[in-house]
Amino acid sequence: MKKLVRGGAALSFVLLLGATPVPVADLVLKGGTIHDGSSRPAFVGDVAITGDRVTYVGKAAKLRARRSIDASGLIVAPGFIDPHTHADFTAADAARRRLDLWLAQGVTTIVTGNDGAGSFDVAGQTRALAARPIGPNMASFVGFGAVRKEVVGEGDVAPNAAQLARMQGLVARAMCDGALGLSAGLFYAPQKFAKTDEVIAVAREAARRGGFYDTHQRDESSYGIGLLASVDEALRIGREAGMPVHFAHLKALGIDVHGQAPAVIARIAAAQAAGQAVTADQYPYTASGSGLIASLLPAWALDGGITAIKARIEDPAQRDRLRRDMADNLRRRGGANALLLTSAGRPWTGKRLDAVAADWGVDAIDAALRIIHDAPEGSSVASFNMIEADIEALMRQPWVVTGSDGSAGHPRIAGTFPYKYARYVVERKTIPLATFIRQSTGRTADLLGLDRRGYLRPGWFADVVVFDPRRFAPRSDYVNPEALAVGVTTLVVNGQLAIDGGKPATNLPGRVLRRSAVPNCT
Repeated sequence: MKKLVRGGAALSFVLLLGATPVPVADLVLKGGTIHDGSSRPAFVGDVAITGDRVTYVGKAAKLRARRSIDASGLIVAPGFIDPHTHADFTAADAARRRLDLWLAQGVTTIVTGNDGAGSFDVAGQTRALAARPIGPNMASFVGFGAVRKEVVGEGDVAPNAAQLARMQGLVARAMCDGALGLSAGLFYAPQKFAKTDEVIAVAREAARRGGFYDTHQRDESSYGIGLLASVDEALRIGREAGMPVHFAHLKALGIDVHGQAPAVIARIAAAQAAGQAVTADQYPYTASGSGLIASLLPAWALDGGITAIKARIEDPAQRDRLRRDMADNLRRRGGANALLLTSAGRPWTGKRLDAVAADWGVDAIDAALRIIHDAPEGSSVASFNMIEADIEALMRQPWVVTGSDGSAGHPRIAGTFPYKYARYVVERKTIPLATFIRQSTGRTADLLGLDRRGYLRPGWFADVVVFDPRRFAPRSDYVNPEALAVGVTTLVVNGQLAIDGGKPATNLPGRVLRRSAVPNCT
């Protein structure tokens, strides 16, 4: 995979080690416990930063700096990288574009365009972000769903030859403009209407240009082809398209597939043993985040989008069919009490679906249909349908990294990284601290192909987090999903302090990260 570079002229830098006289750095983080993003053991030492680069990482150096920060007793690591987000980076308000929800977790780079939603106008997105920058760095995917909706629409139809060629052309152009690869969300309409061969044909255009396939797979549960067959399909897409496969938010979702994580791991391990490049990200919560439409409606009811869905709800005959099919989907989700309604500003916000149904004097399915019909934009849910044993089995794999899938209404948007640390490093001791940092930094940078990010090395970009291992913790929960995390004392993005003394700054130091020197582009 080609490396990412930022635009603009290259900056010169001086390596402090061995230089005479010792140059003056802009910032030195002194005496912290350094995890450099690799598998190298941690050590106590100093990190120097000049301009937007790290200029020294080591022990007991004679460093001079315009400012020194005492990091004694603190963890110093590369800034965390979140490979799967639904961040609102287009807000007119600069304070919203700072994305403090991520910065407070220690995240210095986010990826957007996941689940097939990524814009195919990558060049236009880059121009917009240059005019209105954000807090962390950002890279993005081109989305299969966005492309398919643009060309084919929202119906359950296959593209003709001309439409398929246009879809391929949109993906090719987005890749040449710097997208990481092709993301897909085959669980969601209208993407779910695409046959495997169609996805492969479109994915090949990303593969020819060095990209990889990022997938919210077709079935994480037992909705259709089932979890294990869905894993096989995703592996087939990558194999036949000729590209690495990355499973987004890998999980075993719902009571029908609890305990199947070992079987998923075995399938991926077999593919890797056969030479296929396969990775995954994971968020550390037992509740997923989705909507009532995707969670409960059967596939046939999604054909044509929300206007058609509302018409089916209003039609007595189709409504009866909907109710029958929704009953099994509600069962596999664990029942109405397992669905917490999370859309902001609604009368039902913060209530379980069974409680809403009781308030209205109807059953849970009729309550869901009422919300979908009257306020589809207010139908977000947190769905409590995973078990800890599966989460931990996946977390221990050497090809899994941390990802938030951060979206409104779910505490993962503000708490993924500190929650994983507090729950699975400190409390349950599922993984050691070094693994947590590796899964959140260097390993993620490697699979994404980020240029000179993810590690603390001289000459590499100065994205650095300093956190207190005794205080690093989430404050977000399902009642207050956007409460900011605590424990990050210093955060550096491209050499600029985004958090200083535990307090957020007001700057917007993030950069757009795009792949360069992409093959097969004219």
